[in-house]
Amino acid sequence: MASPPPFDVDEFLRRPLTARIATSGPTVRPVWFLWEDGAFWILTGPWARLTARVAEDPAVALVVDECDLATGLVRQVIARGRAELLPFDVARGRRKLVRYLGLDESVWDERFVRYLHDDPAARGTRWLRLRPASLVAKDLGYAVGRAAERDEGNQR
Repeated sequence: MASPPPFDVDEFLRRPLTARIATSGPTVRPVWFLWEDGAFWILTGPWARLTARVAEDPAVALVVDECDLATGLVRQVIARGRAELLPFDVARGRRKLVRYLGLDESVWDERFVRYLHDDPAARGTRWLRLRPASLVAKDLGYAVGRAAERDEGNQR
């Protein structure tokens, strides 16, 4: 039986962090994502090579992590599985973009506004959905500063 994750994975993945997705090639690129219904949702389309790469080989790996050198907070979630390309829906697109850009669309860069107001079929906007076959959460945090020096001294 697998041990429970070292932190609340759902809470971590609801934060507006940047993920990196890897496809065959290999190619790695940063992406914004929405974690919803046990899946990562990534906005893509013909302007991105990601769409063609996933159509060619749907095996992907994705990592979401954070590292704060001041506090020693280091956490990561690594997901692997087969991605699917699905039709874009505006409601989910809004939920994704709001988490990164805020509620007020009037201050968004125009390219993001277009995703919600252009015809997704005409534009070619799609969702890449990754329902992980494996999902691993790790807490790699460490002690910093004087506390770390004290702990080190106590181990000698």
